[in-house]
Amino acid sequence: MQILTSLLVLIVLARVLGHLFARWGQPAIVGEMLAGILLGPSVLGLVAPSAALSGIASLAIFLVILAAGLEMSFHEIARAMRGRGLVVALIAFALPFGSGVLVAWAFDLDLMRTIFLGLCISITALPVAVKMLDELGMLDTPIGSYAISTAIINDVMALFILGILLALPEQTTWEQVLSTGSVVMVKLLVLVSAVVGLNLLLGWLEKRGINVSAGPEKLAALFGPEALFGIVVVFVLAFGSLSEGLGFHFVIGAFFGALLLDQRHFVAARYEDLKRTLGSITGGFLAPVFFAYLGLEFHVEALTDLGFVAAVLGAAIASKVLAGWWGGRLIGMSGREALGLGFILNGRGAMELVVASIAFERGFIGREMFSVLVLMGVVTTMLAPVTFNAVMDEARRRRYRETGHA
Repeated sequence: MQILTSLLVLIVLARVLGHLFARWGQPAIVGEMLAGILLGPSVLGLVAPSAALSGIASLAIFLVILAAGLEMSFHEIARAMRGRGLVVALIAFALPFGSGVLVAWAFDLDLMRTIFLGLCISITALPVAVKMLDELGMLDTPIGSYAISTAIINDVMALFILGILLALPEQTTWEQVLSTGSVVMVKLLVLVSAVVGLNLLLGWLEKRGINVSAGPEKLAALFGPEALFGIVVVFVLAFGSLSEGLGFHFVIGAFFGALLLDQRHFVAARYEDLKRTLGSITGGFLAPVFFAYLGLEFHVEALTDLGFVAAVLGAAIASKVLAGWWGGRLIGMSGREALGLGFILNGRGAMELVVASIAFERGFIGREMFSVLVLMGVVTTMLAPVTFNAVMDEARRRRYRETGHA
């Protein structure tokens, strides 16, 4: 099937199933992922993953992250990543990683496959989390802040370890491991310094009475209101490119770059126009393609060891939900809030598939484990909104937004 025809079929079915699931009280992303599974090689075989569809999915990830960043504040996320938020993030990484190591030990896997299994189980997909929380109206809540900050820290830690693994020579010594780790740490500090430094610069300019939004406004007046969207995209792409150039996934840098943009930098009218334009492009077209593409990656014929599949799925779901619940309770959340946080963190999807695909391409894992990791990403991403909605239904979510109590 040609790329445009494949894209048409994928969009139509994803939108239809997404709409149906939304009418049934579930997030649309569940239906969109099911569309990919139905059309992919595991069921109908009408649409296959391709480089072109992968490129469109990458663009979708970028715009989903941009839309989420515009809805959130850099200062709020920074506060969530300190103190109690860091506790949740560390537990949500360490406990799943340990469960992955135990599963690998039980099935006698080698060291490299053990590490990659632990990494993929530890990850929480940032794009999936922000899209899900936005659809549920929970993005600007304590659960949303802790879930996003945890996803960021988990993904940064996983990609930091991935960067070390990919940079290691075939014959390694502990000295080489430490040396490579030091280089990757310096790169991570460069990215963080760029984000924090620009944020401090913007704050300093505002304190001195300098109108930060004057520049974008002049460009919008000169080139038209559509130029504002281009300015924002270029700004966020710069951070994503910096992140990618340093060896991390572009999503991390793009999200931090988007966080720096808020209503202080644009007059209110243009800011709302920007969000509407972005929402139309993302929600109406690219986001459904992205989530449907996740479903296309599932290959059922490669799943031969059902015991291993069950062990990975059980460990991944139980450890992530338990870690979220435990971390939430430690920072003072109610039982229902903490359980909801654990269910949100259980969604993996994009970032886990990124790590799995890199490991497969580099020969660190085989086709069977790759298919298991894809299945884990699909299942946990589909379970996350369904289970969260069971714990925090629409009435409870509305009350939680109004009162702060679940």
